[in-house]
Amino acid sequence: MKEALLKLWCAGASRTHQIRHGERGATAVEYGIMIALIAVVIIVAVQALGGSITQAFQDAGDAF
Repeated sequence: MKEALLKLWCAGASRTHQIRHGERGATAVEYGIMIALIAVVIIVAVQALGGSITQAFQDAGDAF
């Protein structure tokens, strides 16, 4: 019984160490930040170019 509990304890301690010192969490955060920055750039570009693009489509539609 003690041996089984010791194995369980060691497995839990090992997994906790992997979570604390692993790079998977840091990589996920970095990707999240990168995606957020790309979204901000897209939003700014759409707002800056939105009027001129709308006008270009309107002119093209009026031509037909």
